[in-house]
Formats: sequence, C-alpha cells, structure tokens
Amino acid sequence: MKTITIILTDGPYISEYAEIACKLAENALKRYHVNIFLYLDAVHIPKKGQNPSFFTNAGELFSELAEKGAVIRACARCAGARGYIPEEEIIEGSNCRDYFPEIKITSLYELSEMLTKSDRVISLSR
Repeated sequence: MKTITIILTDGPYISEYAEIACKLAENALKRYHVNIFLYLDAVHIPKKGQNPSFFTNAGELFSELAEKGAVIRACARCAGARGYIPEEEIIEGSNCRDYFPEIKITSLYELSEMLTKSDRVISLSR
C-alpha cells in the first residue's frame, strides 16, 4: 500500500489547513496509508478540551482520523515549547495526557522516517 504524509504547521483555528488536511486524509485512507506530522503551532490541534464556538473542533477530527488508522505524530520540541509533555507511560495509545488517544509526541527522526517511506508528501503551511 502506498503512503501519503501530510505536514501541518498552523495551529487550529488560524487557517483552514487542519480541516483541509482532515478531508485529504479521510479520502486518502480509502486507498493509502496516511501519516500526519504536526509541527510548530500545529501541535495544539490534538489538545483535548478545546471548545471552539464558531469552528469545527479540529482535535476531534484528528482523533477520528487516528481511530480510522492515520498515524498522527507531533514534534517533541515544538510540543514541549508549548507545554505538552510526553509521558513515559502510554495512555490510550498516546504519550501525552493533554492529547486525544492514539496521537503521540515524537522526534523529528520519526518525521524523517515518514518522509523516506512516503510516496507523496503534502505540506500545508504559510
């Protein structure tokens, strides 16, 4: 099966990139393995407890993608700088208690592996 990797840099509710990535990933999951890497402010996307009043809850959208098989990872340095700390113990498939299940904080080395194994890469950033 071919692989697509999507890289996001914008946080939720700043642009429509999170929703665009979700739509792309949702359709791609029908025929591809999908990786999503959250970099810079995009590490805010999978935070539990967000309650946007005029927007779709991006964290819930990404949680649904993870449940459907998308591999979603957040940059450790970016996450740490923004207060998201990885735990040693995995909690419901996640290593961060602030994140939805199945979404993990990881290093840029995993991004490198994702890119190496990808047939296509989509970068949504400004």
